[in-house]
Amino acid sequence: MKAEREHRVPLSEAALEILKATPAKSRSGLIFKNSAMGNALSIMAMPMLLRRMGIEETVHGFRSTFRDWASETTNFPNEVCEMALAHTIPGKAEAAYRRGDLFNKRRKLMDAWAKYCGCSADSLAK
Repeated sequence: MKAEREHRVPLSEAALEILKATPAKSRSGLIFKNSAMGNALSIMAMPMLLRRMGIEETVHGFRSTFRDWASETTNFPNEVCEMALAHTIPGKAEAAYRRGDLFNKRRKLMDAWAKYCGCSADSLAK
C-alpha cells in the first residue's frame, strides 16, 4: 500500500527462481519476515540493516539509483519507471483516466534491473 493505493510489484524472473528454490515449508505468505516474531518486517528493517553494515546510503538512495539507471540507460517509458516506484501522477486529468498499473511492462523493467544488478535467472541456475 502506498499513498493509500494498492501497489502490486512484479517480481523479476531471478526473484521467482529464488522463491522456487525456497523450501515449501518456509513459505508462509511473507517473503521477508521478522524472524523473532514471524510477522511483517518493520519499516525500519532496511535502514537498520544498512546501519549495521556500515553503509551510509539511505533507502531512498536505492530508489534514486534505480530511477537514474532507468532514465539514463534504458528505453522504458517514463510512466513505467514512475509507476514502478509507486509515484503518483501529477496531472489530475491524466490521473483520473489512467487506471491500469502497467504490470507486464513493469515486469520487463524488473527483469532488466535484475540483470543489471547481476541477478538474472541464468546466473542463478549456474
